[in-house]
Amino acid sequence: MAKIVLGTFGSLGDMHPKIALALELRERGHDVSIAAMEFYREKIGMLGLGFSPMAPHLDPEDKDLGRELMDAKTGSEKIIREIIMGNLRPMYDDLLAAVEVADLLITGEIVYAAKSVVEKTGILWVSTSLAPLSFFSVHDPPVPPAAPWFQHLHFLGSLFHQPFFSVMRRIIRDWYEPYKEFRRELGLDEDHDPIFGGKYSSHLHLAMFSRVLGKPQTDWPHSTLQTGTCFYDGQNDLGSMPEDLKEFLDAGEPPIVFTLGSAAVMDARDFFDVSARAAKELNRRAVLLYGVFNDPPKGLDRNIVGFDYAPYSLVFPRAACVVHQGGVGTTGQVLRAGVPHLIMPYGHDQPDNAARCRRAGVAEVIGRNDYNVKNAVAALRKILSDKRYSAKATRASRIVESERGTQTACDAIDEILKK
Repeated sequence: MAKIVLGTFGSLGDMHPKIALALELRERGHDVSIAAMEFYREKIGMLGLGFSPMAPHLDPEDKDLGRELMDAKTGSEKIIREIIMGNLRPMYDDLLAAVEVADLLITGEIVYAAKSVVEKTGILWVSTSLAPLSFFSVHDPPVPPAAPWFQHLHFLGSLFHQPFFSVMRRIIRDWYEPYKEFRRELGLDEDHDPIFGGKYSSHLHLAMFSRVLGKPQTDWPHSTLQTGTCFYDGQNDLGSMPEDLKEFLDAGEPPIVFTLGSAAVMDARDFFDVSARAAKELNRRAVLLYGVFNDPPKGLDRNIVGFDYAPYSLVFPRAACVVHQGGVGTTGQVLRAGVPHLIMPYGHDQPDNAARCRRAGVAEVIGRNDYNVKNAVAALRKILSDKRYSAKATRASRIVESERGTQTACDAIDEILKK
């Protein structure tokens, strides 16, 4: 038995894959705990897992901050420069305490203090990525959140993308100054890159997304193993299926499901009101999952119902189509369900995930500022009337299910522990 700490920062889209790993590793006899924002203490405690607080700690009810973090142009920069780089020392101190008697540290994408903890303690380290965007492959180039038009340049080869990404790295080089100062204070080499090339463990890096979204590339680190998605959606803690929703799903044809995941929902604006009107114009049943921090949307009736939360794995397979923000957690759940998508991306990995789903033939995409009743109705009519979307979604579902993401990841972790 090994003592394992999983450190992660972010929304439920970041937390749930780590919970999936934690639960499976515990089943295999390991002592597992999670280091994360204080906000998650109750959720993790309900699962019977250990918990350690790890800075930074955000207020999930702060809608103003939520809007800033989801901004397509500036959200990623704010998270990295202000929230993560601004809290490197407390994150390091918290993580150092969490791994004091641990055998293995597993970390998420932006736990930038992880490498320093590894160097100071010598602890065995496994790193993870949840979306293809993380790799910035020149052979399978991502769509940067602030430049959705970049998807139209996907066909260009590495001779174009390699210098483009080099320029991008130079543009953000001043972002690294707090990190360099932090490393100097610890007596470590300041010439380390936590954003691009230095975030991968040399022992094992887990690419925890389906090959439906992206396949391994020659410029991925040699330590990378693509596992497929590791699924968890809250049913073992605070998440339960509303009885009224179950009755609604049983009572008629598959509805259109509208959701904004766990982060973009903090900046819903008129998404749910517009969605209810679009469903009514289409004369389709609909389910609106509007989030625990929002009021019920306008336009609800016996055919268009709203709930603050429901487990995706129980709702999506019964949908005709899912309209969502394109976060990789939500996207993975829709891919597994085998139904088409309409994606309205905000920022971060969402525009890239949306472009990949459209290329796979399972989705259409509407820009955030173009989401209105007319455009939503037109896109949904196209998706619901063309059987090719459903057929390709069914094939994608078979691939996702065959990957056995959580089991594959934990098998690799167990092998690392044996060495």
